[in-house]
Amino acid sequence: MDKALRFVMMLGGLIVASGGILMIMTNPSQHDYEVYATDALSFYLKDRVCTQASTDFGSFVQSYCKTLVDTGQPQIKTIISTATTQHNFLIFSIYETELALPAPVPSYGFQTIGVMQNFYTYQAEKL
Repeated sequence: MDKALRFVMMLGGLIVASGGILMIMTNPSQHDYEVYATDALSFYLKDRVCTQASTDFGSFVQSYCKTLVDTGQPQIKTIISTATTQHNFLIFSIYETELALPAPVPSYGFQTIGVMQNFYTYQAEKL
């Protein structure tokens, strides 16, 4: 029984260590976050801000707004890059982004966890 218990404990330790190594290897980078955040912000701008502009100013503005967001993605990525702080905990990272954009877009603060090549935004608030 003593050998069986030792084997189970060693196997459990090996599984936990392997899981930790896997999480360390798949902890997403700042670049990965910037790509994720650029896509998420672009979607938000097109879905919320551009559609609001169309009700205020007409469908032409909506179409122009979406094109402007698409062509401005490199600038959006640069803004996100400079406005983000990464806290790396080896097995996961927390990204804090404070976006102060020009009107009519309000300023926001985001907190996102990155783990195993995935991102989960758990806090988004108007500043």
